[in-house]
Amino acid sequence: MKIWVDADACPRVIKEILYRAAQRRRVELVLVANQPLAVPRSPQIRAVTVPKGFDVADQAIAGWAEPGDLVVTADIPLAAAVVEKGVQALNPRGELYTADNVRQHLSMRNFMDTLRGAGVQTGGPEAFGQRDRQAFANQLDRLLAKVKPAA
Repeated sequence: MKIWVDADACPRVIKEILYRAAQRRRVELVLVANQPLAVPRSPQIRAVTVPKGFDVADQAIAGWAEPGDLVVTADIPLAAAVVEKGVQALNPRGELYTADNVRQHLSMRNFMDTLRGAGVQTGGPEAFGQRDRQAFANQLDRLLAKVKPAA
């Protein structure tokens, strides 16, 4: 299993949880961004810088991720693309995207985007908080508990 992170918009606290989990469970963690990232020195952790551009990091992750991997992203179109390939997707608030729910999330996201495009003020998500951090950590632990530790 590899954990792929859509790192441009991933909260720092979530990256820190992922760093600790990758080292503890000896799982490969790959952070993908369109700018250089400082990551801990560890054989399990690396950062990949992709060219700047619309959805370049998302397209790279969608291309590289394989069934059995986990993608951490708040980007619903990316989550939909990887779930379709048999890859698990988890958002930074701890919600696991599945084949059963990702299309509904994508439809809602597209609907809200249409409203915003028409000038409707839709507001945004709640501020990221301790409850979100805990939900992410708990869901990550559940997912990693199903994986055999690396040798």
